[in-house]
Amino acid sequence: MEDFNGKIAVVTGGGTGMGRELVCHLIKAGAHVAMCDLFEDNMTETARLAAPADGQRLTSHLCDVSSEAQINRFRDEVVEQHETDHINLLFNNAGIGGGGTFVNIDREEWERTFGVCWYGVYYSCLAFMPLLVASEEGHVINTSSVNGFWASLGPGVSHTSYCASKFAVKGFTESLMEDLRLNAPHVKASVVMPGHIGTSIGLNTGKVLGRGGPGDMSAEQVEEMRKRLLSRGVPVSNMTDDHIREMAEQQALAFRDNAPTTAGQAANIILDGVRAGRWRILVGDDAQVLDEMVRANPEDAYTEGFIEGVRARGHLMAIGNRNEEN
Repeated sequence: MEDFNGKIAVVTGGGTGMGRELVCHLIKAGAHVAMCDLFEDNMTETARLAAPADGQRLTSHLCDVSSEAQINRFRDEVVEQHETDHINLLFNNAGIGGGGTFVNIDREEWERTFGVCWYGVYYSCLAFMPLLVASEEGHVINTSSVNGFWASLGPGVSHTSYCASKFAVKGFTESLMEDLRLNAPHVKASVVMPGHIGTSIGLNTGKVLGRGGPGDMSAEQVEEMRKRLLSRGVPVSNMTDDHIREMAEQQALAFRDNAPTTAGQAANIILDGVRAGRWRILVGDDAQVLDEMVRANPEDAYTEGFIEGVRARGHLMAIGNRNEEN
């Protein structure tokens, strides 16, 4: 699908980050777009930035992608508001962090993270696949992560729910390709695996999990973060709770603002990959390096030496300074 002009695209998580940039780039390329998000004000800003032309449709839909009922309602609204019996592009982009530890599990947080990151893809594909099949050409693009082939943020940081969901997205998308070849060969599938991208995931995750932003952490959450930082040798024992909250806020902002790849650059890479018909889209030089190194030496992928090797090549310099919710 080399030309998006006149195509109908659906983007989940279109309110911020890569989702916002995908919406803006698709509108600029002449597509009609339906986006969903949990936060209406974020979608309002995306729509303002996208600035669709006269006659070009851009619709916004409130939707929690972890709910099959809400995804189905979103689909029905797309059919009605775009007056269509098909779509051409489905970008399953929505995601959050959280649910780091399984041993000391907070099941509500763990399952919420897994629900958004995995079931959001599954329910969306279930809902929209008939509309993709009904098109003359279709493409489903599922966002996994480098954590879909490397289940880590480095030694000393638990990261189980997010990694499990992203491995599921990667495996599902790869297996879906053959299913589509057999049963709907005009529909393609791609898996996107970004590295460190400048998004607001660290700021938004807490809001989705119902605990507010990093600056709103409870006393218990502050104490957990204090223990994590102390275990990494960060001298925070004498810091006040408010200073810890401020530190968490600054980390989330730095994750967004100091990333080696911006959300706009990521969107360009993704859309160029779709135009080229690539099924495997690595986003960022760090993703390329991680992929190469994990494939070359998988037995050592979860060691301190592996991280040192990645850093020696100029990547993952923030590992060890990030909290689990990022």
